[in-house]
Amino acid sequence: MFKLNRLAPLLSEEIVKRARLLNTTLLSDAMGCTGSMDYKIKPVAPGMRVVGTAMTVSLRPGDNLFLHQAIYDGGEGYVLVADGKGHTANAYLGELMAGAAKAIGLEGIIIDGCVRDKETLSELGFPIFAKGFIPNGPLKDGPGELHTAISCGGVSVQPGDLIVGDEDGVIVVPKNKIEDALEKAEKKLSYEQQRMDTIAAFEEKRKQGIAGGSIEPPWLREKMKEFGL
Repeated sequence: MFKLNRLAPLLSEEIVKRARLLNTTLLSDAMGCTGSMDYKIKPVAPGMRVVGTAMTVSLRPGDNLFLHQAIYDGGEGYVLVADGKGHTANAYLGELMAGAAKAIGLEGIIIDGCVRDKETLSELGFPIFAKGFIPNGPLKDGPGELHTAISCGGVSVQPGDLIVGDEDGVIVVPKNKIEDALEKAEKKLSYEQQRMDTIAAFEEKRKQGIAGGSIEPPWLREKMKEFGL
């Protein structure tokens, strides 16, 4: 079924700026260790990272007609999230579509399925997250759906959600939970930075032969008391 182009409003620059300072692990922790897409959906090349507002497309397995349309509907600030139904027998896109998406200004593409042209995609510098690579091309017959609620990698995605992807995978932050998730993730980041400083200082003292002290996190002992330890 064809749906008219109704893109969700872009998330504010402030939200995107804050999200860029975080990573997927912090955001998942902030949401109770949830929000991650299937672990097989990873960047096509090392170092790729994407942050932006979700725009969505649902595809017939092995068919990329509506993915073409979705790319040309997009623009700066949007991350295109495609429900490819986990299909891995055909590639949903290659260098031409990726190049067009980059030229249009999309922030990146997330696909629950495979892609192709690995060498070129790795060199293009455009963030694409997929389940892997296969040479077989796709069909172009449809049908599909544009800009509707989808499931990608086992996670519900609504147009307008916050999408963050890095080398650990892809996180979806529902639009009604963004502020809460960012606040909690920022607090976790501060905690982790303090812990790393404490660990580094302890290690340096140990190397200098200075004994004493502990780097056990405070919560650990409390938790172990539940088991009589």
